[in-house]
Amino acid sequence: MKDLGEYLKESRKANGISVEEAADDLKTTKDEIENIEAGNTRAFKDIYELRSLIKKYAKYLGLKPDKVNKEFNDFLFEHTSKISLEDIMEAMKKREAHEQKNKIQSPYTKEIKEKKDFGPILLAVLVLILVVVLIYIVVNIPKDKEEVRSSELKGIQEEVNYEFTNEINS
Repeated sequence: MKDLGEYLKESRKANGISVEEAADDLKTTKDEIENIEAGNTRAFKDIYELRSLIKKYAKYLGLKPDKVNKEFNDFLFEHTSKISLEDIMEAMKKREAHEQKNKIQSPYTKEIKEKKDFGPILLAVLVLILVVVLIYIVVNIPKDKEEVRSSELKGIQEEVNYEFTNEINS
């Protein structure tokens, strides 16, 4: 990239254009022009914006933009082919984490978190309560009609005994 930057710098000087003038004409900053000419690609966050600016700069200087773009692509290929897949994956994870951290959220763009589904738990609790109630009913209901009659007769007998005892005592 330094060779390409030098080529652009020499072309600018040969045309008698200052860095400030080129920056004004291209509607960019002086620092960006200087970084391109120095071959400092790390000063740019987006490689695609850098590519576009270099192409625009080459056209501005009267150079063949396709030739300059090819040189830049060769640099990119040489540079990126040396990066391991692990480094690329790590950089992607860092970028995603950074984007999530700095993401602007509004009520209209906020991601809706899924609510927990308590349906199965609630159903299980209701079934358990129903089973307990049924067991209670089965245990407390007399087994046959004889038991019901005998309990009714005992009640009547106790009532008669009570009345009889009251009559005797009075």
